[in-house]
Amino acid sequence: MNDTTHRTLSITVALLGGIWLLSLWSSWAWSEEAPKQQEHAALVEQITREVIRELKESGQLKEEVDQGIQEYFDQQRQARAEAREQRAKLAQERAKLVRPPTPGRDHFYGNPDAPISLIEYSDFECPFCKRFHATARQLVDQSNGQINWVYRHCPLGSHNPGAQKQAEASECAFELGGDSAFWRFTDAIYLRTKSGGQGFALEGLTPLAEEIGLNKVRFQECLDSGRHAHRVLEDFNEVAKIGITGTPGNILRHNASGEVIQVSGAKPLGELKQHVQVLVGQTQLLSQQGAAAPNSPEARKQE
Repeated sequence: MNDTTHRTLSITVALLGGIWLLSLWSSWAWSEEAPKQQEHAALVEQITREVIRELKESGQLKEEVDQGIQEYFDQQRQARAEAREQRAKLAQERAKLVRPPTPGRDHFYGNPDAPISLIEYSDFECPFCKRFHATARQLVDQSNGQINWVYRHCPLGSHNPGAQKQAEASECAFELGGDSAFWRFTDAIYLRTKSGGQGFALEGLTPLAEEIGLNKVRFQECLDSGRHAHRVLEDFNEVAKIGITGTPGNILRHNASGEVIQVSGAKPLGELKQHVQVLVGQTQLLSQQGAAAPNSPEARKQE
């Protein structure tokens, strides 16, 4: 405590003590000498003004207020940071529940046996998914076969019926032409849609299928039947279970260990690569710990 603060507090304590004594005396004097009550009240008021003036002039009042405000904001920031950390931990645990990539069920781009998968839950009418589509392809193309891309459906209600029917149409493309047709159709929609729910006219789906080499009659029959609606819904229902709250919802998965990192949103390529490096590092560490376990002191004791 500096001299100015000490002096201010001393004066404040003395003045407040004086106010308290005068208040007590005034209460007693009211019954004894009522005519002097106004004079005493005025003296109390004067002393109060002096206390406030002294506090203001010393800057102590402002310092205390500023300090209190700063402490409040610091506490709020810490509480928000702790809440974010807790949410991230919970999200990470839920992300581990993601269904492993399944050949014949999922759509793979890249090496299907790659050690790492980028599993994306996406919406054809989501503008962020449109932006992310090329980024995901770049990640796989630059990975030398170490990463594949698994595309799953998450048509948001606010973008339907467009997003739902486009997802069903992509499954019709897969039915007629396999993964090659699925990816050609998917690439074409993302390239042309304006997003937002009505970015690609539904009557343009069959002409687009014909454009990429599919039989338009068979494609239209498939789309009209709605037989892939349940397939799309299966993907969509997985989202809540694994903690994804928006699109594109991405999970990087190390397929051998099952370790995952959830990556929400249309992250740039550099950030995706950093997450991949972190995932590889975590997996190597766990592998080293597992290899060291048989030679640990605990293991030797059991022997």
